[in-house]
Amino acid sequence: MPEAPTKESKPEGAATPGPAQAEQSPNADMPFLDHLVELRSRILRALLAVLILFFPTYYFANEIYSFVAAPLLAHLPANSTMIATEVTTPFLTPFKLAAFAALFSAIPFILHQAWAFVSPALYRHEKRFAIPLLLSSVALFYIGMAFAYFLVFPVVFKFFAGITPEGVAMMTDINRYLDFVLNMFFAFGFAFEIPIAVLLMVWAGITTPDRLSASRPYVIVGCFFVGMILTPPDVLSQCLLAIPMWLLFEAGVAIARVLERRDEANAAGGENEVSS
Repeated sequence: MPEAPTKESKPEGAATPGPAQAEQSPNADMPFLDHLVELRSRILRALLAVLILFFPTYYFANEIYSFVAAPLLAHLPANSTMIATEVTTPFLTPFKLAAFAALFSAIPFILHQAWAFVSPALYRHEKRFAIPLLLSSVALFYIGMAFAYFLVFPVVFKFFAGITPEGVAMMTDINRYLDFVLNMFFAFGFAFEIPIAVLLMVWAGITTPDRLSASRPYVIVGCFFVGMILTPPDVLSQCLLAIPMWLLFEAGVAIARVLERRDEANAAGGENEVSS
């Protein structure tokens, strides 16, 4: 008597592909050498964008420097000017300013190239989550720079001008001033990325919103410590960096908590559909 046909059993230990694996792009299986070629291509495109933007920014370098120097010039004593202490400074300082201005202007394109490089390896649900993070990180970096220029610089330079000893002429070197301004732009730009860093840590499973809330006292102390290091030695400018950092941390924790509750609700809804 012939045996009834049986369903072919799956080999023991074989994993069933989940929906995340089914969503994966076929480009994720690209050979390692092709990844290197792709990375080089993305880097060259980013450098080319910075180079293209450099020429118009260098043409207007003097006007850009006047704009950057305006918060200091507004608080200098009457008939005071900035100075150049080296022979090559009047040429090299606008050149450096134009290079950094081109870099700052090209940040959206640079991040787009980075996104284009890593996106083929992401799942579909990860791409939906990463695009808002990419856009918000660019916006927060620019907001941090604007916060430093329009709110912090006037306070800091007014403080420095007010404590200048009597009989001392305050004449700042243009290259030293540019270094100070760039450091402040980078400090505030990256400090305003705190919500993105919080969301990424929670998303990667490194921590949870409850753990971050429990560590709030240490975070506040850390914010004031960072503000003490990155800002001039006065309490007001230190608070102008530390307090926004703390508020941005709280915003990141709140957003992470909302997203966590939404994921739990979606998971519970999916289980109810399966059980029904």
